[in-house]
Amino acid sequence: MANPQKRVPENVQGDFFVDSTCINCDACRQIAPLVFGEATATSFVKTQPVVNTERRVALQALLACPTGSIGCLGGDDVQSVTQDFPLLIEESVYYCGYNSPKSYGGNSYFIKQDSGNWLIDSPKFVMPLVRRLEALGGITHIFLTHRDDVADAERYAQHSKSRRIIHLDELESQPEAEVILEGAGPWELAPGFLAIPTPGHTKGHCVLLVGNRFLFTGDHLDWDRSKQQLAASQDYCWYSWLQQSESMEELAAYRFEWVLPGHGQRVHLPASEMRNQILRLAESMRSR
Repeated sequence: MANPQKRVPENVQGDFFVDSTCINCDACRQIAPLVFGEATATSFVKTQPVVNTERRVALQALLACPTGSIGCLGGDDVQSVTQDFPLLIEESVYYCGYNSPKSYGGNSYFIKQDSGNWLIDSPKFVMPLVRRLEALGGITHIFLTHRDDVADAERYAQHSKSRRIIHLDELESQPEAEVILEGAGPWELAPGFLAIPTPGHTKGHCVLLVGNRFLFTGDHLDWDRSKQQLAASQDYCWYSWLQQSESMEELAAYRFEWVLPGHGQRVHLPASEMRNQILRLAESMRSR
């Protein structure tokens, strides 16, 4: 629960506020960019939401916050907003919300599929979300991009009797995982579901390409809002920046229109523009 006595000084006056426990994970700015901004080391409320639609989106950000650092002193019905998650992105792809502090506020996603639903990386295990996912048909597969964003995957797997999929080099984070990716890859996990090795951020990092449209990128790739371009973080590369730049360039061989990252902003672009941006990014990474 956010503490109004610990408000960060950048907050504008009003019902909504961010307190000093914020870890600056960016989740609230992704969900409600008109309400939340970025200070030096935290998010803050830059504009108080007024109309009901704006307040509801701000409440969604409150629920998604991994550290409970967003508060609201108004009489809003926060409980009703729990029914909003998972949030539909497009077609059968959803953003789960309820980001977990175990993955430093990483995003996770849900895909509704006739042959069995998918969870990509893990949110918090909280009953409002668990019940909503069950209402959508439950979880059959859990794809884990890498060790950093497994969060409560084990609890979801046990609860849903689902199978976790992870690369051998990330297995230490989920030693009881049911499916282990080995060899050179890529691996066709199901029709239209392709796991692609993208070593760099960690040794066994992988991304998931779904239907040649949606690329779930973990910590490999995201969208830089300020520069309006695809981006990767050398500061948070734990294994090999050279390998990350090489595996980035290899993504240009695949067609996709969405980048759905574990950390950072998601983006939808024409497939041709995605390819051009991937090639430019890989070139810039090699020059650093």
